[in-house]
Amino acid sequence: MAEIPAKENKMGTMPENRLLSSMAVPMMISMLVQALYNVVDSVFVARISENALTAVSMAFPLQNIMISVSVGFGVGINALLSRALGQKNPDRANKVAAQGLLLEAASYCVMLLIGLFGVEGYMRTQTDIEEIVRYGTVYLRICMVFSFGVFTQVTFERFMQATGRTVYSMVTQLTGAIINIIFDPILIFGLLGFPRLGMAGAAVATVFGQCVGAVVAVLLNHRRNPEVSLNLRRVRPDFHMQGEICAISLPSIVMASISSLTTYILDLILIRFSSTAVAVFGAYFKLQSFVFMPVFGLNNGMVPIVAYNYGAQKPERIHRTFRLAMLYAVCIMLLGLLAFQLFPEALLRFFDASPDMLAIGVPALRSISLAFIFAGVCIISSSTCQALGYSVYGMLISFARQIVVLIPSALLLASTGVLQNVWFAFPIAETASVIISLFFLRTALRKTGMTVRKA
Repeated sequence: MAEIPAKENKMGTMPENRLLSSMAVPMMISMLVQALYNVVDSVFVARISENALTAVSMAFPLQNIMISVSVGFGVGINALLSRALGQKNPDRANKVAAQGLLLEAASYCVMLLIGLFGVEGYMRTQTDIEEIVRYGTVYLRICMVFSFGVFTQVTFERFMQATGRTVYSMVTQLTGAIINIIFDPILIFGLLGFPRLGMAGAAVATVFGQCVGAVVAVLLNHRRNPEVSLNLRRVRPDFHMQGEICAISLPSIVMASISSLTTYILDLILIRFSSTAVAVFGAYFKLQSFVFMPVFGLNNGMVPIVAYNYGAQKPERIHRTFRLAMLYAVCIMLLGLLAFQLFPEALLRFFDASPDMLAIGVPALRSISLAFIFAGVCIISSSTCQALGYSVYGMLISFARQIVVLIPSALLLASTGVLQNVWFAFPIAETASVIISLFFLRTALRKTGMTVRKA
């Protein structure tokens, strides 16, 4: 039984830099592997045809909503679990875990229905090119109907992250991503005696990796995470507790869904120029994951630390933690900016880029990546607000950035008839959002009493 207090005390006593590193580095590694999977998946799809890559790009907004719902509820579970542990209240922690699991199960049922009945109609709202519609429908239907794997994996990963066991969370993500990477070429191209499945193979590899990752997450949580104890036979809906989880989770879900809506609208804007422009935008999203995913891993390591120390009423530790996280996030983003500015053509060639795709893509990557300068600060600020119980601030930041600034800017710049101008909407939006995010961070700290008084 000595392990439990040691794990509890770590987030309240370990030096912040070492604590953040121990919590975040495993998550950053696993997120980098996830980014590698994202790129490899699209690299193999691009070998089918440029239309296949365009189809995956158009499928992304709906697929991202599915992932956003699972991760969004995970944010609420993570924050409330960490806070309960900081308050030394294991009964409440177990109750949070059980009600969070019920919410994730209900969410999967919704995605199942959309996967069965809604994906073809969704694809047809974006294009009338039959090959793109067919590719996107096949891919999306498989990913959504069998999405129980991702919902289960995310939920049990958050249980382990909330108790400081991010190494185990890393193992589950690595397992799923590596299996995905291995089976992508095998199932797409029919290697090693497997049938050639094409786009369906890419989707099957995705859900297979998610299901295996889910099994690993459940087993590790059962055997290595004694602070979260689930007895599913005794689980009954508790709408008050679910409401508490939703209060934190829904703004995060809305925030991510706004991102999906923005991507969907930008695809509609870009398809007016050409399907190649949409393929470039899709390739950018895959490539930028190498920059953003490590920051999200850093973010995932930071949130339970902030939430725990909020429960323990230790504002100094909260301030030192998010300032360190901001510093590291900005450094990562600067490295990404340099890569996109110096090597855009080499990055696009991973996707078998045609001359037209290179002509559009090289200036696109250089223009959009200017937004990286401020993105790290915005991500850390928004998530700190969530960890303090003010997820609505994160939602407002995302809404202002994407709906108020990014989409109108893209529409205005597209009206010039010059595709290159559209890409500048991204740095314009990020400049505005960094000001808003710092304002809301300061407000959340003040309202929670987590400001640090000057001596």
